Amino acid sequence: MESQDGITVRRALELPGLRAGLPEVVAGADRLDRTVRWVHAGEVPNIASLLKGGELLLTTGLGLGTRPAEQRAFVRTLAERGIAALVVELGRRFDRLPAPLVETAGAAGLPLVQLHREVPFVTVTEEVHTEIVNGHYALLRRAEEVHRRCTEALLDGGGVPRVLRILAGFAANPVFLETAEGRLLYAAAPEAGPAPAPAADPLQVWEGLRGQRATRAAGPPAGTVLVDVPGGGHGSGAVRARLVVPAVSAPLLPVHRMAAERAAGLLAVVLMQARQEEEVAARGRGDFLTDLAEGRIRAEDAPAQARVLGFRPGDGPLLPVVMRLAPELSPSGNWALLARAVLEELSSSVGGGVPALLGVRPVEGRVPLLLGLRTESDRTAVADRVATALRAGVERAGLERPGVRPPVVVVGVPGNWAAASAGLRHAAETATAAQGLTDLPWYDARRLDIDLLLWRLRDHPDLAAFVDRAIGPLRAHDRTARPALLPTLEVFLAHAGRKAETARELHLNRQTLYNRLARIEELLGTDLDDPQTVLALSLALRARRHAP
Repeated sequence: MESQDGITVRRALELPGLRAGLPEVVAGADRLDRTVRWVHAGEVPNIASLLKGGELLLTTGLGLGTRPAEQRAFVRTLAERGIAALVVELGRRFDRLPAPLVETAGAAGLPLVQLHREVPFVTVTEEVHTEIVNGHYALLRRAEEVHRRCTEALLDGGGVPRVLRILAGFAANPVFLETAEGRLLYAAAPEAGPAPAPAADPLQVWEGLRGQRATRAAGPPAGTVLVDVPGGGHGSGAVRARLVVPAVSAPLLPVHRMAAERAAGLLAVVLMQARQEEEVAARGRGDFLTDLAEGRIRAEDAPAQARVLGFRPGDGPLLPVVMRLAPELSPSGNWALLARAVLEELSSSVGGGVPALLGVRPVEGRVPLLLGLRTESDRTAVADRVATALRAGVERAGLERPGVRPPVVVVGVPGNWAAASAGLRHAAETATAAQGLTDLPWYDARRLDIDLLLWRLRDHPDLAAFVDRAIGPLRAHDRTARPALLPTLEVFLAHAGRKAETARELHLNRQTLYNRLARIEELLGTDLDDPQTVLALSLALRARRHAP
């Protein structure tokens, strides 16, 4: 069994050396999981003064004294010293341990063992020390395995958050990365196993830790692993960030500190390569917004957790917004620049009066955002300014390129925290479904439900068959002939069949437009004045973005 710095008394008694002595536990049987840090053998009355605590003491009893008072004092002194257990070999001094010795050990909670057969103490010492050394080696191997996984995660592009999640899984406790000043950058929770036990949300744990720190001058709570991430400035002792691993779900062992120290070394290199603290913090906010959207955070718990991340929206409604980048616009690791640029644009264009919580989700290519409005009537004006700020941030980050689809901004419906949860989820889905739409600065999530429905059917063969039946002849025509007729049909349907407006937007005279519309009807074998036909063509034009 693994323990804090060695093996347990129970394990030591199972080794061949002590087992050969027919050990009998006569006191402290409930304390056999104590840690054996080392083994010591001695026969002098003042042996306790030579010990540091955690030892398994071997003796034949010659130094125990002959009077009950001496024996009681001997045991009490050892217990106060904090030894792991006292093992007495019978035969030379005692045939059986005297009652005062046993009673005092029991009262002090000190495991007391008598050996009925003689054993070589040197053999016992070698076996226990070997077990301790092997245990330390096993701990080092486990820590090195975590280090290897963290290194692979960074090389595979997993980033700092992936490293923290690996460490959290290994420690079976939440892991926090904070700045040198104590500001939270990222909170990682252990990944759930096949049958996860209920665990506190990491942001709730962080809020509790922050409260404890405010009332404690002696540092973090007992059992917490705190490791500095170096590199915050000039000088070898500078601290850039800190890893905090509290023992809230499971006890922490030396191997967990070893793993945290190795992870801190990796994080120091990554954070020094670029100002990645900003990206890590933005990812943490993105994780919170995604957990809120997917129902992993309850609406009643969300305000307190949002305050941990610096979001205090007041009593007004919350407005969910999601920006979705095309795959070609992925920042390729430079999400920190994008997040900083967008936040600065938001601050200047939206103004300090609108609280904003902005995160990034690199895997999905999303930038989720939650805004605090004064009233619902502010929605359109704030959405206009936010969409402008988001697109300006993309431009400042150098992500706009000719021929590449611009990002899509989708604005949800304002409401309370429960509505914000559903609104973020809906906005995220519709932002994905709206990829390829480029004619508006932002889209109302409520008006994209048809696109969302078609997107959900994107892999169904019937959708592709429907598109082919509805507009297949026009697509075939446009591949080989000019002028292309699909753009004419799109504009015509966008203007609800109003020919004058269609001609004006296409810069065509009316007769040319009539000729094109007649050609479209001829190719499709249909009537553009028929409402059912118009509906089917409108759906097909929307669906072609998703059909294979």
